[in-house]
Amino acid sequence: MEQRGVTIWFTGLSGAGKTTISKSLAEDLRAAGYRLEVLDGDIVRTNLTKGLGFSKEDRDENIRRIGFVSHLLTRNGVIVIVSAISPYRAVRNEVRQRIGDFVEVFVNAPLSVCEDRDVKGLYKRARAGEIKQFTGIDDPYEAPENPEVECRTDLEEMADSKAKVIAKLQELGYLPT
Repeated sequence: MEQRGVTIWFTGLSGAGKTTISKSLAEDLRAAGYRLEVLDGDIVRTNLTKGLGFSKEDRDENIRRIGFVSHLLTRNGVIVIVSAISPYRAVRNEVRQRIGDFVEVFVNAPLSVCEDRDVKGLYKRARAGEIKQFTGIDDPYEAPENPEVECRTDLEEMADSKAKVIAKLQELGYLPT
């Protein structure tokens, strides 16, 4: 199957639903026969960016490395699904410019909802001072200004969020209508 490469970049707070939507999207695209790779922020940090901390410089380097791999795959016709908090707008825009075929998906849920969903207990630990520089607590999250898709996971079902992403990919010519 001839396919156009594209990076679908899911960004948002921890617990917003990035991984949930991206995994479901990946399952659907694989079942339809598309070549794709998933770069999940948690998995990337244990392999590709092991040793980086959570300072602004290290977070930016983490995103640049994910972006570099995404660029290589995208230019070779692979659909790349990235799920990473990627809290800083400037480095997301830098990666967008490098890749070109880039669809930003803002997975948006209020901080209170993300904290309620806190399956890993990270927000609780951050609030207790056990984790420093935690995005949304004592480190900023800069929401995208013009994402191609915004998924409001506090207001819509996962299937609806995924459908919005698929519709945008079709509209932009990355998937057939």
